[in-house]
Amino acid sequence: METHDLVVIGAGPGGYVAAIRAAQLGLKVACVEKEPALGGTCLRLGCIPSKVLLESSERFRETRLSLVQHGIRVGQVELDLPVLMKRKETVVQTLTKGIDGLLRKNKITRHTGQARLDGPGRVAVDQANGTLQLEARQVILATGSRPAPLAGVELDGDRIGTSTEALAYSEVPKHLVVIGAGYIGLELGSVWQRLGSKVTVLEFLDRILPGMDDELAADAQKIFTKQGLQFRLGCRVTAAKRVGDTCAVEIDGAPPIECDRVLLAVGRIPHTDGLGLATVGIQLNEKGRIPVNDRFATSAPGVFAIGDVIGGAMLAHKAEEEGIACVEGIVTGHGHVNYDTIPGVVYTHPEIASVGKTEAQLQQEGVEYRKGVFPFLASGRARTLGVTDGKVKVLANARTDRVLGVHIIGPQAGELIAEAATAMNFGASSEDIARCCHAHPTLAEALKEAALAVSNRAIHI
Repeated sequence: METHDLVVIGAGPGGYVAAIRAAQLGLKVACVEKEPALGGTCLRLGCIPSKVLLESSERFRETRLSLVQHGIRVGQVELDLPVLMKRKETVVQTLTKGIDGLLRKNKITRHTGQARLDGPGRVAVDQANGTLQLEARQVILATGSRPAPLAGVELDGDRIGTSTEALAYSEVPKHLVVIGAGYIGLELGSVWQRLGSKVTVLEFLDRILPGMDDELAADAQKIFTKQGLQFRLGCRVTAAKRVGDTCAVEIDGAPPIECDRVLLAVGRIPHTDGLGLATVGIQLNEKGRIPVNDRFATSAPGVFAIGDVIGGAMLAHKAEEEGIACVEGIVTGHGHVNYDTIPGVVYTHPEIASVGKTEAQLQQEGVEYRKGVFPFLASGRARTLGVTDGKVKVLANARTDRVLGVHIIGPQAGELIAEAATAMNFGASSEDIARCCHAHPTLAEALKEAALAVSNRAIHI
């Protein structure tokens, strides 16, 4: 029986970060992960490998179609998919080993196996050679999420699969059907479209990117359509079946679509199976999530939960913030996450990034606001890059001028949103952002100009 101050179940972004912070604060910590490689879905099968493919596929597209505008002429451009995939695996392996090193550096005990609660203060780890018993004063559940299923879609782990399969196709699909027009579907759909696939995106709603700012989502759809993605909105998929080496996707009220691969990307659900929650009296809520209070404590004394299993945005950085806040709350009594300033990014080309409230949310809440918009078409730096699609939108309270939301579609939006999130975290007004000197020429000037535009003072448009 090993005894620890804290046992963390799950070594994804929330889990390993919580373990490291706990060790920094002087706790004796163990971290249990069922997979041999650390980093969770994000590092192994999600955020990191998808960004590698997005980067490589965009460079392939740019070499084929865009370098000529810079006066660079190339011969026939060929895709070497095995090399591309090898690079993806190398990046992932390097980062997983890096997390392993971080755990060792912080003297965190690591166990590989399926962990489950085994009554108050106890964790059982089922391993190949038996069950290891751990005793802990506190336990943090950080087991993440898995792809959500869809009735009628028969996953076979090959022709019809989830993001896991779509990150590792052995050849470029001739026709890929993507079910779901959210972050995951659009990112992976973009990857394979750039590499040569015909990509059809099916979405139940009448818009893409549910939850994203309406205006930016509409702009994004126009840009993606121009790039070659095909959208069918407002359609309900009733079935997807494999037929030999092809697939048939059935849509309510329309003829079936024939393709050679299907990507199901309709969201994710909490991964709570086999956690032994009943042994400590924890019951899931109606959405299958683990209920917690504002300190991340569950109904069971000494058991906490963070990340995708507790609801909210299923984002790696949200889980990290919760892991740190949870541990600091346990040790110091103080821990906080500002959920109003957690950014979201879609890593397509152009990127789409958002933090805070959308216009629709402010209208629904009856909040009076002012809007400032600046297009990248008027940005000197965007012109030099040759990437001028998109805009920056700043939403500020009409009475106090406090920034309530920032929404960006355009080059490096995922980097630009960090300034907006920081400003909002400190309660900045649009005037505060507008009066900060931004280097010229930079893309960040577009945020300054959008902030100026809130009070009709934009200079360069």
